[in-house]
Amino acid sequence: MSTLAQKPPGSFGGYDAHQDHSAQAQKRADKWMIPGTLLMGTGILGIIGFPLFLWGLRLQVNAAKAGLSVRPVIVTLIGYLVIIDSTLNSAGWMMDLVANHTLINRLITAGWGAVFDGGYFWHYNEIWVGGTGAPGEKAWQISLIMVVFCGRMAAGIGLLQMKRWGQQWLIVFCWMGLIVWIGYNLNMTFYGDVRYANITFPVWGWWIYDIFYITPFLAIPYLHTVNREIFSD
Repeated sequence: MSTLAQKPPGSFGGYDAHQDHSAQAQKRADKWMIPGTLLMGTGILGIIGFPLFLWGLRLQVNAAKAGLSVRPVIVTLIGYLVIIDSTLNSAGWMMDLVANHTLINRLITAGWGAVFDGGYFWHYNEIWVGGTGAPGEKAWQISLIMVVFCGRMAAGIGLLQMKRWGQQWLIVFCWMGLIVWIGYNLNMTFYGDVRYANITFPVWGWWIYDIFYITPFLAIPYLHTVNREIFSD
């Protein structure tokens, strides 16, 4: 802050120094939140990633309290939330899609299926594509990984960079997520005789972890009402 004191208030030098300090503070916070988000996106290592993310968030909040021009906290939470959501879905489905015969996939995915979703347990690896025995699941995996989750992740990164295109495209992909959520629940229902049969936590278990899938919808009101001028071209 000594640099700011060397310049009279309102000078360009003071403004530039303030912007530089703000950018450094945001970068320092993101250095903790990015690896924390990636670890949480694996699902398994979330217990390690969550404290890292919280520490980075604390650094950003403290920087804002110190008067630095850092990213709004709500933008940080929304941006990283949609990245975690996209990473979790992509990682799990990619394992089923291209690594369905590996030992780790049989341990994690089939174990998950035995507890929550019988589509990843009963008749697993019996269809010609491999992996889950529900044919409708494969269509969701291919289309959502290649289109929705990749696009949502890119939009989330743009939002964190305070880019207007990130805010605009995140609106598109969050609304698309509503369509996906409804369609996927219908797919689960149509294959209910397989997916909810003889597993530890049947229908009510699905709703326990399905709550997380609706969290990107919470961003829609903010994305539509926020002042777009805070995002740059």
